[in-house]
Amino acid sequence: MPHFTTSFTIPAPVAAVSAFHRDTRILKKLSPPPLFVQIHEFGAMREGMVAKFTMWFGPVPVYWEAIHTGVSESGFTDTQRIGPLESWQHTHRFVAEGENLTRVQESIRYEHPPGWRGLLTRLFFNQPGLHFLFLYRQWVTRRGVARLKP
Repeated sequence: MPHFTTSFTIPAPVAAVSAFHRDTRILKKLSPPPLFVQIHEFGAMREGMVAKFTMWFGPVPVYWEAIHTGVSESGFTDTQRIGPLESWQHTHRFVAEGENLTRVQESIRYEHPPGWRGLLTRLFFNQPGLHFLFLYRQWVTRRGVARLKP
């Protein structure tokens, strides 16, 4: 099963990083062009919250439902309930490295489906694509958290 991990630091306390990730508009903010995200259901972050959305890869729509578990100020996990992959589990952890420094740790375990669907998911969900996505997310998170500071 493929596994992707990355981490980066944010010059802010854990509470600020956690608040940024609890924003109900977060999924749209963290999706780089040319991805477009259409939200169908995405409520306040809480245990068992289900997010329903369509990710558009150009003209290709990909419907997704994810359930959120382990929700706390130190992070959460979203697990694909319905979606393009055989499995997808994304864990976000926020670890204090000082009073005003937080390490964001991202870990994704995923599995491609068999057959032609697996060929398509390998185009959209591969290591280089995930590296690009999380470089973008790092940049957006730093900017977004900085705007939350008083």
